[in-house]
Amino acid sequence: MELSISIVVFLILSCCLRGEGAPHYVSVISVENGGPWGYWGKKEFCSHGHASGFVLKVEPYQGGTRHEDDTALNGIRLFCDDHKFISSTVGKWGAWSAIKYCNQGSKLVAFSLRVEGPQGLSDDTAANNIKFMCSNREILESNSLEWGKYGSWSDTCNPMSFICGLQTKVEIVQGIDDDTSLNDVRFFCCKPTLDIISLYAQQLGIYIVCTSLAHL
Repeated sequence: MELSISIVVFLILSCCLRGEGAPHYVSVISVENGGPWGYWGKKEFCSHGHASGFVLKVEPYQGGTRHEDDTALNGIRLFCDDHKFISSTVGKWGAWSAIKYCNQGSKLVAFSLRVEGPQGLSDDTAANNIKFMCSNREILESNSLEWGKYGSWSDTCNPMSFICGLQTKVEIVQGIDDDTSLNDVRFFCCKPTLDIISLYAQQLGIYIVCTSLAHL
């Protein structure tokens, strides 16, 4: 994503007047079709910048008999601008898939969740897959299982803000009963902090000095 000079200048002034450098979220995006089981985990945020990629933890198909319990999607990791990943609660089954990245420096801004509804006496899996929209309108989807269907897209992060954190809803291990693992997720959107804006600005030949503005 390329930022124009006018947008960069606006963001610089906003950060300078706030006098803040720490990440903080300005909105929460969620969907209405999340699974009903489990508990919300801890909120986790990128320590630097925003999320430009993700990876999923998925348990493969277990065989389909009454003794072979499928859980499908178990975890979501976001990859941040500092090349580190963050995750909230993660289920115990499965393996991490390949990383999916937005192109051209764009960031994650919206998502849609694939969920199988309650199956009664049959095997429940709840959330099965997720799609993300990047700020350049690119759609990213990882390989997972195909039970259930995608619901409506979440809201998009507010203008000039991007996904920077997440919180997952995961069912604890049920023992001999039916496991579903990850059921739902919500994401937090942050505006760029001054250090991130500085990187954009330097690419445009703008150098930031705003110590005095922070005290206005």
